[in-house]
Amino acid sequence: MATRKARQGEMLESVYSVLAMVFVLFACVELCDAATVLDVYRLIQYDLAGSPFGSRFASLNHHASSSAFAPGVDLSRSVVISPVRELNLTVLREFIEMRRPLGGLLFLLPKHFDRSGRQDAEEGDEVEEGKLRNTLAELEDLLIHASLPYPVYFAFENDKVAEILADVRRNDASSQPATATTGGFKLLVSTSEPKKLASTPITNIQGWLPGLKADDDVNQLPTIAIVASYDTFGAAPALAVGSDSNGSGVAALLELARLFSRLYSNSKTRGRFNLLFGLTSGGPYNYDGTSKWLRSLDQRLRESIDYAVCLNSIGSWNNELWIHVSKPPENAYVKQVFEGFSDTAKDLGVKVGLKHKKINISNPRVAWEHEQFSRLRVTAVTVSELSVAPELLQNSGGLHDSREFLSESSVIKSVKLVAETLARHIYGQQGKNIEIFADGSSLAVNPSYISAWLDFLSQTPRVAPFFVKNDPLIASLKKELAEHNVEVNVHQDVLDGTFTFYDSTKAQLNIYQVASVAFDLLLLLVVGSYLILLFSFLFITTRGLDDLIGLFRRPPSRKVKTA
Repeated sequence: MATRKARQGEMLESVYSVLAMVFVLFACVELCDAATVLDVYRLIQYDLAGSPFGSRFASLNHHASSSAFAPGVDLSRSVVISPVRELNLTVLREFIEMRRPLGGLLFLLPKHFDRSGRQDAEEGDEVEEGKLRNTLAELEDLLIHASLPYPVYFAFENDKVAEILADVRRNDASSQPATATTGGFKLLVSTSEPKKLASTPITNIQGWLPGLKADDDVNQLPTIAIVASYDTFGAAPALAVGSDSNGSGVAALLELARLFSRLYSNSKTRGRFNLLFGLTSGGPYNYDGTSKWLRSLDQRLRESIDYAVCLNSIGSWNNELWIHVSKPPENAYVKQVFEGFSDTAKDLGVKVGLKHKKINISNPRVAWEHEQFSRLRVTAVTVSELSVAPELLQNSGGLHDSREFLSESSVIKSVKLVAETLARHIYGQQGKNIEIFADGSSLAVNPSYISAWLDFLSQTPRVAPFFVKNDPLIASLKKELAEHNVEVNVHQDVLDGTFTFYDSTKAQLNIYQVASVAFDLLLLLVVGSYLILLFSFLFITTRGLDDLIGLFRRPPSRKVKTA
């Protein structure tokens, strides 16, 4: 009896060991299913005057597909992976306009667009890179003006993703698209659904350099304002660095503040003009921050502004800049300002052109920053490489506006042009071919300073609704202005309620390689057969063949037992 119990114990221990090994084996298989993990950036979600735009969902759990929105293909449970280099915008536009069901979209951006890997940027053909930039601009414009009832994400290409995409394409080409039945790759983003942001704070930073005033002068000195909007807008808020729009304008303003602080630090070279530097927020949203900042200024200060120069997108021009104005070109003040720029440009060997666009006070749409000054009857101009005013939310620092497309020499030329023009006006040297900020002098433009700020801004997304409290960017800008100004103030307000934004701009995408149902059934059959054979072997060796057969015999009926 004791021997029999010992054998049963040994058999049970053997069975338990085998089952434990099986469970460990399955656990290992599950762990190996994860193909890769990617940082992904969600398409912006916002409401404009109550109308929904952008991607309306965030969570994702569908199989991967490479089908290029082919007609007749059911993609309601698929995530289409589409490299931007190969994107057919016409087909995508038709797909979106037809409102066909889709599980999700994943756009793959070239790896050298990743701001964290700028040193590894590839030397590509300029023509091809130009086409790619245009494709990105058109793609952004399409996506931000559409309401998409599925999650849309952006990610950067890498070798692992390229391998996965190649496998997905092979499966699609063999007429076996990934499903729960056939297997393939599954894309998973586990995140809560986006929540509406309560409000959008905007922060304006103001610097002040006072001019030299005579002791017996009771009149207030005139003021020249130099202004640039620093925030951006793009299809993927977490990637909207806006190197040109308007990182170039911000870097130029900071260099102008540095140059004039050196002039104004000496009473012998301090001009009889106050200088007002403004870094404004809300630029993509009708320059709402500029409007609120101007209305917050003391009325006497606002009325003392001789004219304002707004800097916008000045980092990608070759030989011509545009001076945009709201007042007619024959206006005396406008004529004087433009002639100042024109004379300086001629001496520097560049061109400037004049563009007049009349504003409609009853229309809330503001195309240029200087228009907010004009609405308050303050003479102002915008200096820009753009000859035509962009549409709302267009050219505001999106995916196509990266560091590699920016020309430092263009920013340097812009700074030189504005600095010399303002200096000639301040010191009464209009029309004279003099160079105050001459190369090689102590007042020369500093290319290293400009480059450092362009690098910093090109790695810093600046979409206002997603700034955190005490944001490091705003602290850095304030600190830098304080280095070159006598007084710096911060003005905070809230963005106009026309726009409503939602959170969840960045997530992690898990890509799993999943087996087909047929494979699962085959594996179950093999494991089951193995366990049955193993059980039979252990049972026979411990209890004998007769006992094993006895397990399958039909027990005698109750009548037979009674007899």
